[in-house]
Amino acid sequence: MKPDYLIIGSGLSALVFGALMAKSGKNVQILEAHEHPGGFGHTFTMAKKYTFNAQFHYVWDCGEGQTVNRVLKKLGLDQEVTFERYDPQGFDHMRMPEYALDIPSEPEELIQRLSKLFPDHSDRLRKFVIEVEKTGEGLKRLSPPLKPIELLKHGGEVICAVQYLNSTLQDVFNKFQLPLAAQTLLASQWADFLLPPNQLSFYAWVALFRGYQAGAFYPTQHFEQVINSLVKVIEAHGGEVVLNHEVTNFRVSDLTHNLTVTGVEAINLISHQTSEFTGETVICNIDPKKAAKMIGEEKFSPKVRKKLNYDYSASNFMAYCVVKDIDLRDYGFGKWNLFHTGHDDLNEAFAQMYDRHDFSNPSFAITTPTLLTEASRDCPEDCQIVEFLTVANYAYFQKLLEDGKGDRRAYNHKKQEVFDAILDVVEKNYVPDFRKHMVFHITGSPTTNERYCWCPSGNSYGSSLNPRNMGLDRLNYETSLNHFYFCNASSGYPGFAPTFWTGALLYQRLSGDRLLGEQIGEKS
Repeated sequence: MKPDYLIIGSGLSALVFGALMAKSGKNVQILEAHEHPGGFGHTFTMAKKYTFNAQFHYVWDCGEGQTVNRVLKKLGLDQEVTFERYDPQGFDHMRMPEYALDIPSEPEELIQRLSKLFPDHSDRLRKFVIEVEKTGEGLKRLSPPLKPIELLKHGGEVICAVQYLNSTLQDVFNKFQLPLAAQTLLASQWADFLLPPNQLSFYAWVALFRGYQAGAFYPTQHFEQVINSLVKVIEAHGGEVVLNHEVTNFRVSDLTHNLTVTGVEAINLISHQTSEFTGETVICNIDPKKAAKMIGEEKFSPKVRKKLNYDYSASNFMAYCVVKDIDLRDYGFGKWNLFHTGHDDLNEAFAQMYDRHDFSNPSFAITTPTLLTEASRDCPEDCQIVEFLTVANYAYFQKLLEDGKGDRRAYNHKKQEVFDAILDVVEKNYVPDFRKHMVFHITGSPTTNERYCWCPSGNSYGSSLNPRNMGLDRLNYETSLNHFYFCNASSGYPGFAPTFWTGALLYQRLSGDRLLGEQIGEKS
């Protein structure tokens, strides 16, 4: 039987959309090229005893009445899929030469901590934080579904937000004349965007920064349970998630110049047999630009083609490590992430690593999943997992592989160089004997992202989170083709909570079920 919704890709937004539609009584079929569902949210096991999530580290918008909670309640999963909150007194620990700042949940407390570090600039810092709050409130009102009465009621905040449409974070730092060290501390979670302040959209920074202030979370049973629970809802209501099937072509009918996507061809990556899959409506969770090229860009309207002309986000380097016979809590780790930079200027730090491929003084993030929840440990009891993340240039790593012509020595050497540079900093500043306690590690580069998460150019967030891509011409679910919709980080927003919102918003548009009610991140 032809499903009501054929969904291409099983990233989080697709699983949310599919689970909501299946629960509402629609027949859903999902095709996934990987052996695991979940996209960047998938979990993999190494050495038969260590499990790691591909990319997700911490999340937001999971509190009572917020987007993730609303979706889980709708699916009957809110008691099963629960979250542990990071320390509200310091969910992100920012570290740089001569300065340290733990980011608290309360804006007033943040102002006080910044003012203590930079007493001569306390007025500017206060005005900046207040402006961030006003901009965030305005962005809530401007997020779909729009409510005109809310726009009028919060006109001041809306006007405040609109003025920063084309602004980078650096532009706003400059406007308030913040000292460079304060800029670096406030922007030290740049690894969450893989962009420095002089390229990062102020909107993107505000949304994420305030989202985490409202509550940074980690799943009680780790991310694997979130993905598996969504899949179970789909299957329990007659839906199907078909793994190891790569879409190779889209089927488009052209009856009286009325272009309609009717299905796809996909190859079974195990048997290598090609099959055709059809659906009443096709939902595209794979990269929209990639899909458009497969379909034929000329088939899309000029408006959509313009929106498809986005830049990909930068990619990243990941190191997944296991340490034994050591408690990282004794070294300053806990229910928070740590962001380290050896530079006063994050713009220069980014350029050094991304443009010049020089990791001699790396800036990076550290997260410790086993310290965030006591439930369902992802490694043996005497071990702890710690992960490192920094930016990396896809073109550079891809060239190392191509130049090697099958010889991966130069590629592997560069990965080891990056890893060693990070560990040198860790042992100097945080855990002196880290290497002695490390019993397992594996590293991933931008080409790893492309191989295992099927993201073009190894991008980590779909389209780049710069002002151009975050403006009024940002792609949404509309494709201009009949019975065909985008549902992806580039047609919504990247990250755990935003992809929940992207899937839920498309469900709301197509079903008429008023699930979200309010704007993303807003309590009922």
